[in-house]
Amino acid sequence: MSEFGKRGVQVVGVSVDSVETNQTFSKKQGFAFPLLSDPQAEVIRRYDLLHAGAGPGGHDIARPAEFLIDSTGTVRWVNLTENFRVRASGEQVLQVIDHLGLGARP
Repeated sequence: MSEFGKRGVQVVGVSVDSVETNQTFSKKQGFAFPLLSDPQAEVIRRYDLLHAGAGPGGHDIARPAEFLIDSTGTVRWVNLTENFRVRASGEQVLQVIDHLGLGARP
């Protein structure tokens, strides 16, 4: 997380889960970034990430994804997966940030 901070990049997660569920999960996982709740999937739909009926009990969930959004709100990079266990590593994302010239140089 410190490397993201050095670049002036803010990490934020978004989930369909409730605020309470996200708080518990974030604490358990030791997340050092905000995990926002989008229980109506408004933002998730806006980014075309809704995975309808794919969650426990057939509930809608968000597809796993990482986005880099610049200060103007422009999406500069997207990583989508079908498996919630498969994510871009922090190092991979930092390399993309540096390659695209986003954020400050450390």
